[in-house]
Amino acid sequence: MIKYFLTPAFFLVGAIAFAQEKPATDIVAANKKLGRGMNIGNALEAPKEGDWGVTLKAEYFQAIKEAGFDTVRLPVKWSAHAKADAPYTIDKPFAERIDWAVDQALKNKLNIIVNVHHYGEMDSNPDKHLPRLVALWEQIAERYKDRPAEVYFELLNEPHEKLVEAKWNAAIPKILAAVRKSNPSRPVIVGPAFWNAIWALEKLQLPNDRNLILTVHNYDPFEFTHQGASFVKGAEKWKGRKWPQSDEEQAAIRKTLDQAAAWAKKHDRPVFLGEFGVYQEADMESRARWTKFLAREAEMRNFSWAYWEFCAGFGVYDPKTDAWHAALKAALIE
Repeated sequence: MIKYFLTPAFFLVGAIAFAQEKPATDIVAANKKLGRGMNIGNALEAPKEGDWGVTLKAEYFQAIKEAGFDTVRLPVKWSAHAKADAPYTIDKPFAERIDWAVDQALKNKLNIIVNVHHYGEMDSNPDKHLPRLVALWEQIAERYKDRPAEVYFELLNEPHEKLVEAKWNAAIPKILAAVRKSNPSRPVIVGPAFWNAIWALEKLQLPNDRNLILTVHNYDPFEFTHQGASFVKGAEKWKGRKWPQSDEEQAAIRKTLDQAAAWAKKHDRPVFLGEFGVYQEADMESRARWTKFLAREAEMRNFSWAYWEFCAGFGVYDPKTDAWHAALKAALIE
């Protein structure tokens, strides 16, 4: 008969294993806390705030909270407000504007996701711009290292163009390391290449960091959601398309979301549906049906989510009247 002796080293190894497993539970809770969110788009990810018709107001954060949302996702074009050469210093007035937005979210008891958005040069020339993106994140992370857990980071919105899977997979650990220097356990959100598309997940490789949340975006069917959008070539031809919520249409969306859920289960990662929405040229009934269906299906799969977006072309809020589009708001917040 073989006898087993439990040494102090055994208990130490067990304690370390438990400590390593614990963050996995924490990150699931952190993702659940994001709950139902709202992108405040067309403001700080424009070349200059106001260029795209949206200037942030304190009342917007209050309205989002009072409507029943949990989180604000804040798209930010940091690359337009930093030096082109090393050490790539971020402009102080712009950084203070982001501070203000973070303060407004926290004041209203909202979580806030700060991301890097519309860094076009990173997409078109990733080898040249990766050191700059790393330096931007070193500054951002250091700036917010003492902020509460309600502040989340998202490494880069929708990698695409020449920032293909292999280059993006290689870049993620370097960017994440810059964050982890000052924020060793803060939740960090990261998604696949090709515009954070769900179909691109199979080639995504994430570092062995248990405090990561997977993000994906979904605008399917694209010719419905982007009909009439001036920034999409050929979108005028799609105007008038409806979404009657047929069995076939529902099945297509469910299949896509199931792909994300399956990848997340296989890789033990929680999911944040960071963007979904319908452009204003679609009829309101179809917009509301599609939006409600996406939101509820995401929740059924334990995805947190953030609608795109608050008060511009996809908006659920009219800044001219300071009123919500009732049908869209009801579709999101039952």
